[in-house]
Amino acid sequence: MRIPRPSLRSLRAPRRPRLWFEILLIAVSYWLYSLVRNAVPEQKAAALRNADWIWSLEHTVGLAFEESVNQAVNSVTWLIVGMNYYYATLHFVITIGVLVWLFRRHPGRYAATRLVLFATTAVALLGYYLFPLAPPRLMNGGAFIDTVMLHQTWGSMASGNFKHMSNQYAAMPSMHIGWSLWCGLTICALATAPWARILGALYPVATLVVIVATANHFWLDAVGGMACLAFGLAVSYAWYGSLPHRLPKRVQHPGGGRLRALRRPPAPVPGAPARAAQAQAQAQAGSPAASGE
Repeated sequence: MRIPRPSLRSLRAPRRPRLWFEILLIAVSYWLYSLVRNAVPEQKAAALRNADWIWSLEHTVGLAFEESVNQAVNSVTWLIVGMNYYYATLHFVITIGVLVWLFRRHPGRYAATRLVLFATTAVALLGYYLFPLAPPRLMNGGAFIDTVMLHQTWGSMASGNFKHMSNQYAAMPSMHIGWSLWCGLTICALATAPWARILGALYPVATLVVIVATANHFWLDAVGGMACLAFGLAVSYAWYGSLPHRLPKRVQHPGGGRLRALRRPPAPVPGAPARAAQAQAQAQAGSPAASGE
């Protein structure tokens, strides 16, 4: 018996996501991402040189505003502490929340949108390897304030023992921007409530303010995150032939269309009732009773 092989078209077709498979896939994928990101050599000297170059470039174009924002926001303790916790937590919480929302409300678009996120994150690893970059708070001789260390923010990968678990010189591109923009675009494209769309649009803007105010990134790191997201969208479009929000919202159960076709009564053939009546009349005309024999 020959087992049919799935065609490329069938592989590209959106499928209904399976809960436990998705949980396992996301957990393993993030573990591999963290493993590879932290395995990139911490080239401190190169990272500091690149940070100086970025800072000089921003001065050249007249957009070196990170230091002023960092110092101004740090003068308001409750605000900067709140931003530290924002940076440490919402990056994961909101991204997972959007994935759960897609899984429940937009299963037909889930796989394509998830592929955007995965491709965005995967290409960011090339940036960490090819262009090690120190965040502004770790630059030598600068006036940046390391708000995480100053206020001892719990849970941040840049504080306490956590800093030894994360590559501190992998700032380009910023996945805080890549992921937050993915969340914002997804919500704006698929949400129906106006307030949800407004929050979706504001989320990446607020994230940009936070990464600059806490001196964790240059604004050019955000540009790198946007470029990674553009790559992720291109990969998803190339595979599915459409942007995620234009795919069907729901996916039929496998074989569902076939079962409905089997249960549906056959469609009437045009002209069949008239032909049947004519044949019955001819049969009656040719019978013995009709001829009088």
